[in-house]
Amino acid sequence: MVAGPGTEPVSGPRTPDGPDTDPGAEAAAPGAGPEPRRRVELDPDSVERDLARLVLTVIELLRQLMERQALRRVEDGDLTEDQEERIGTTLMLLEDRMEILRTRFGLEPEDLNIDLGPLGPLL
Repeated sequence: MVAGPGTEPVSGPRTPDGPDTDPGAEAAAPGAGPEPRRRVELDPDSVERDLARLVLTVIELLRQLMERQALRRVEDGDLTEDQEERIGTTLMLLEDRMEILRTRFGLEPEDLNIDLGPLGPLL
């Protein structure tokens, strides 16, 4: 507990709204009352990992879109053999780099598949 001059003792984190649970929430059995509000974790380690997850998710989405576009162009016969080879090599290198970055931040491929609620998963 922490108490300052002219203040009441304070235990745990405080917010402008007061305690970490909804106002009026009473201590009750699990599942019997309002859920605590979700807070943003500001741990520097998790912020870096979460930011990396978001950036890698966007890159993975773009990589998959590029791959689909390349396959469509190959099927349509729009590319020369040299262009097909370059695109294939580039996409394989990008996939390898993504693996390296996922490993660096302790992420699995499924970690990049953000749930969009009613729209379903992103990837």
